[in-house]
Amino acid sequence: MKTRRTLVLGGGLAATTLALAACSPTRALNALLPSSTHVLTPDLPYGPDPRQRFDLYQPTTPQPGAGYPVVLFLYGGSWNRGARADYRFVGEALASRGVLALVADYRLYPQVRYPEFLHDCARALAYALRESSRLDGDPQRVFVIGHSAGGYNAAMLALDARWLAAEGASPRQLAGWVGLAGPYDFVPIVNPDVRPVFHHPDVPPDSQPIHHAEQPAIRTFLGAATNDSLVDPQRNTGQLAQRLRRGGTSVTLRWYDRVNHGTLAGAFARPLRWLAPVLDDVDAFVKAA
Repeated sequence: MKTRRTLVLGGGLAATTLALAACSPTRALNALLPSSTHVLTPDLPYGPDPRQRFDLYQPTTPQPGAGYPVVLFLYGGSWNRGARADYRFVGEALASRGVLALVADYRLYPQVRYPEFLHDCARALAYALRESSRLDGDPQRVFVIGHSAGGYNAAMLALDARWLAAEGASPRQLAGWVGLAGPYDFVPIVNPDVRPVFHHPDVPPDSQPIHHAEQPAIRTFLGAATNDSLVDPQRNTGQLAQRLRRGGTSVTLRWYDRVNHGTLAGAFARPLRWLAPVLDDVDAFVKAA
């Protein structure tokens, strides 16, 4: 999903102005990254298409006996835009906490529509499950994390087994999933950028994560900004948490007051962590597995 909101930061950040959203440039945040926390291996393939690539962030902290926890991160952008290079600050943040991070691209509209981008995300996640040991990761602690449209993608992989099944894998192989400001119940579609992605007006009913939340699912972390004007936090995050819990799923729910839709993801970055403890909360969820 996208937003054009701009956050003006003052004080020690020298009034840096950043247009932070799931699809906007984040060069200022990425320019401030330390190099000592991670080893970056860019442009690794998980499929044949040029968009089926990921960047790998390996921690420089000592490797645990069973390997590092592993996270596949999926960004947002209304399924229309986005690039893994814009989210270096997320990969670095996770690696700095001793988490092996894969930040992946996937095909976007108009190259593909629903559900093809889910096949890409499932393929990337199956790669993480299959190759985690080779990458010094722990195959018993693999997670998928997504923000905005990427949160939708993560939800579908975690809650609807058919996507991973097509890749010879299962959500039950995951140690958990994280959705940040994801759209989980957005029919009727009002965003004109999103309508063609989901074949509006013939949107498949089973395309909505909320319809896959009645049965017990894997451990879940849901986070959202209380004042998200782009993706209704109560309808989407609040409702999904309620329905998952009703179905017997363990859900950690966090609301953040000082961020909006875009800066919720931006809070992974060192200069913006004062806005919300998103990284701390996600790290605690991953380490508790």
